[in-house]
Amino acid sequence: MIDMELLVVLAAAFTLGLERFIEGRYGTAGLIGFSLVAFGIKAKHVGCISVGAVILAMLMFPQQ
Repeated sequence: MIDMELLVVLAAAFTLGLERFIEGRYGTAGLIGFSLVAFGIKAKHVGCISVGAVILAMLMFPQQ
């Protein structure tokens, strides 16, 4: 079975990589949106999750 410490390190590395990808692709606003979603999930705060999801959706589907 995988050691718990190794699982935590892998999860942190994946999260950091995803944050870097979003910041590179969508800029600072993308990083703020992702951070709000991540914080909302950890804190179980639906408002943060919703605001972060709306920010990410607006960046992924820009108006023309």
